Amino acid sequence: MKRRTGQDQSITRHWRPATQAVRGGTARSEFGETSEALFLTSGYAYDCAGDAAARFAGEQAGMTYSRLQNPTVEMLEQRIALLEGAEACRTMATGMAAMTAALLCQLESGDHIVAGRAAFGSCRWLTDTLLPKFGIETTIVDARDADQFADATKANTKLYFFETPANPTMDVVDLRAVCGMARERGVRTLVDNAFATPALQRPMEYGADITAYSATKMMDGQGRVLAGAVCGTEDFITNTLLPFTRNTGPTLSAFNAWVVLKGLETLDLRIRRQSENALKVGTFLEGRVPQILHPGLASHPQHTLAMSQMDMAGCIFAIILDGGRTQAHGLLDALRLIDISNNIGDSRSLMTHPSSTTHAGLAEEKRVEMGVTEGMLRLNVGLEDPQDLIDDLDQALRTVGL
Repeated sequence: MKRRTGQDQSITRHWRPATQAVRGGTARSEFGETSEALFLTSGYAYDCAGDAAARFAGEQAGMTYSRLQNPTVEMLEQRIALLEGAEACRTMATGMAAMTAALLCQLESGDHIVAGRAAFGSCRWLTDTLLPKFGIETTIVDARDADQFADATKANTKLYFFETPANPTMDVVDLRAVCGMARERGVRTLVDNAFATPALQRPMEYGADITAYSATKMMDGQGRVLAGAVCGTEDFITNTLLPFTRNTGPTLSAFNAWVVLKGLETLDLRIRRQSENALKVGTFLEGRVPQILHPGLASHPQHTLAMSQMDMAGCIFAIILDGGRTQAHGLLDALRLIDISNNIGDSRSLMTHPSSTTHAGLAEEKRVEMGVTEGMLRLNVGLEDPQDLIDDLDQALRTVGL
């Protein structure tokens, strides 16, 4: 019996997201394995020298080197693209490798970008420190106000870059409005969708050109491996991104790709349960802390917008205490169940103090501009029983006088 080695895309493209997360992109070897095969190889052999020459010339389909292609990695790329509703995807070694490649592959000296103020600390380092070294100018705006993108646009503006929800302030960007402005002005949009993943939010449905991910987070979802991904049109991925990545080498390992493939199988289940848990924990905290920033709560200033473009609000949010770093660190030290960790997207609940961890590399005035205060704590709500998390937070809050 002849084994099916690939999928008939005329059939698979009509599958719904939960099915794509389990089966999308699967390619079976002649052994007919049900789980994706793990190909641990750096190179490939050819039947003849002519085949090698033809593959390197792009005249023959097939693998050449695992910096460029790997069967396991390609399955992950196809699966993420299907989930995203994108034509193509390219994976990378880490989320920051994905962000860096997505920016540098399309920008050059003399270009200008507009970027949202609220972002992961390393992303702000890219826009504020790295890009200027290459002669690329950045204007920082409050991405909650869509008009600020239009006001900041110049003749040489090539890109709008933003996160929604943003890390860690949970700022929400109006995807339809900002992406629409970009299209009118001939500007590309690059959206960091790591907090939501395509399971909860699909920016391309609102006009985004490129989405980028730290697949380390919810896609793996169990704190095991590092990975990143960039999605876009076939033309962008093949002709703009690929020449950059093939020559700079931010390659995702086959093993890490295989782990993320396994994570995607449970993504829909995990992120929805964690979102439910987060809403329960957030509702408890709302009555106990001075301020909570959770798009799923009606108290969030952009709650209506968030719920209009997200299926659920996700598992990550922030609280702000009046007692600054001392009180914030005191609460962390009093936790008994929730781990102190700068990671997010894990099935375990994690809490961190962004000012002294994820955003510590930024100057204080920049953190203030972003809204990252000394009293802010970011919480990733996991798969534990939410009442146990509430009990842990309750005793920790009492320890610091709340």
